[in-house]
Amino acid sequence: MKKSLLGLLTAAVLAAAGTGCISTVDGHKSAGVPFRKDKITSRYQLPVDNVFAAAKEVLAGEKGGLGVLQSENRVNNSLVAKVNNRMVYVRIAEVEPTISEIVVQVRTDAGWSDLDWAAEIDKQIALRLQNAPK
Repeated sequence: MKKSLLGLLTAAVLAAAGTGCISTVDGHKSAGVPFRKDKITSRYQLPVDNVFAAAKEVLAGEKGGLGVLQSENRVNNSLVAKVNNRMVYVRIAEVEPTISEIVVQVRTDAGWSDLDWAAEIDKQIALRLQNAPK
């Protein structure tokens, strides 16, 4: 009885120590497992508006979007979407007037990072930008 109680207490302490609060790229906090790489960053020689439109279309566009757009913030140029039961956070920032930086962050429902999906979404945005009219 004492061993099972001690084992249960130890498991609870380890579970609490392994989770925490993470900062999302859109400026909010979310429950998740910290200290893991969870962001993909890319730069494009295009204005912020073009990159924002491509990211929005990839996440929830009528022409084959990957998921459902949950929020759009034009003040800090960020998007939050749900793709394949994962939370996707995208932020676009202006580095120079013609150079934009995009950060894609993906987290599972359990709070783990998913770099494979982050890379896939980043690649889909790059392909959409390549095929977009200039």
